[in-house]
Amino acid sequence: MSAVLFSIAIAAQAQNKIEFEQYKLKNGLNVILHEDHSTPIVAVTVLYHVGSKNEDPNRTGFAHFFEHLLFEGSENIKRGEYMKIVQSNGGILNANTSFDRTFYFEILPSNQAELGLWLESERMLHAIIDETGVETQREVVKEEYRQRFDNQPYGTFLPKLCERAFQDHPYRWITIGSLEHLNQAKIEEFREFYKTYYVPNNATLSIAGDINKPQVKKWIEKYFSDIPVGTKPMNRPTVKEPIKYKEVRDTVYDNIQLPAVMMGYHTPAQNTPDAYAVSMLAQLLSQGKSSRMQKSIVDQQQKAIFVGAFPFPTEDPGLAIMFGVTNMGVSVIDLEKSINEEIEKVQKELISEEEFQKLKNQIESEMITGNAKVEGIAESLANYFVYFGDANLVNTEIERYMKVTREDIKRVANEYFRKDNRVVLHYLPKPQPTN
Repeated sequence: MSAVLFSIAIAAQAQNKIEFEQYKLKNGLNVILHEDHSTPIVAVTVLYHVGSKNEDPNRTGFAHFFEHLLFEGSENIKRGEYMKIVQSNGGILNANTSFDRTFYFEILPSNQAELGLWLESERMLHAIIDETGVETQREVVKEEYRQRFDNQPYGTFLPKLCERAFQDHPYRWITIGSLEHLNQAKIEEFREFYKTYYVPNNATLSIAGDINKPQVKKWIEKYFSDIPVGTKPMNRPTVKEPIKYKEVRDTVYDNIQLPAVMMGYHTPAQNTPDAYAVSMLAQLLSQGKSSRMQKSIVDQQQKAIFVGAFPFPTEDPGLAIMFGVTNMGVSVIDLEKSINEEIEKVQKELISEEEFQKLKNQIESEMITGNAKVEGIAESLANYFVYFGDANLVNTEIERYMKVTREDIKRVANEYFRKDNRVVLHYLPKPQPTN
């Protein structure tokens, strides 16, 4: 059955092959172009290979801060006008930051492709970094911190997991970093960070959609070819987090009503064969209503109102997260026990052929859906090139999933989902003050 499924998946991948062209400018800018005339829109994206792991440990949060700061304006775009320009031309825009990258994009009507290229060239060459913009974005980030961490139930779980899971690697702090570091930083430090990382030789310009490639190439040459190559040394951490052989446990008291358990298991980097098996294991346990943890812990045992499992796709070895929020009257210890039991089942027994086939079907469907829109294609092409060194994985990565066996899933469950390879946090309601 697996061989048949493999053939079907590869055939489906071939039918939906994404054609693209890739080249590099003299200043080091990587360019990837995908022409698709099915809808009259274009996605203009830029991936900068800088995330929180590239930061100075005493100046964390810079990459995420620049995600905001580089919308402030440029020498040719007035403050606050960036978003207005895109929206007034029928487009949308946004950005996001991770441990490993910062990603900007505009989705525009195809007749505004040149506008998107000009906007991104302005961001790369002419961004204004002044006291007004820095102070404005400091307040924005402070408010984001309050909303995401201080005022959201269980909101602190990721920073608390990371700081306990990593002693050496910069994944020990999350992307938003330290507000204290941002407050202490001088304007010269922000300008230095910009000149170091937001340069063409640290960027991938990925464009997908209803474009005329010869014309787009001329615009890219016009707007990007004269941007100077970056010459400042970039921080590329080589530190390796030691393999863990001792469980870390802690209790966190939060403004919550229901207790929760949060677990972080050390797992391999995304560009490794085992990462695919880990991803499939997480999918088996928690993806969809028929997943193992959902059926057993939520539906049958009724010990949780919600359970989940997912690996962080990171450039260096990172974490796979498992978590659950207890049902009323259920102890967090009891819920943790049930989650452990589901992991142990996979460690002891091969999953059934039926489950395995369903799992591969889910993976295939998700990959096709992810590349159903031009913005998804543009992002995938950039990610595959930067992290895997092969943009064509947009067409062939399914083969890597199909090579995973039932035995691989059992093996990685035993190798990585060990109790002595994890951090466990119990979230409990804060004690109520007594009168």
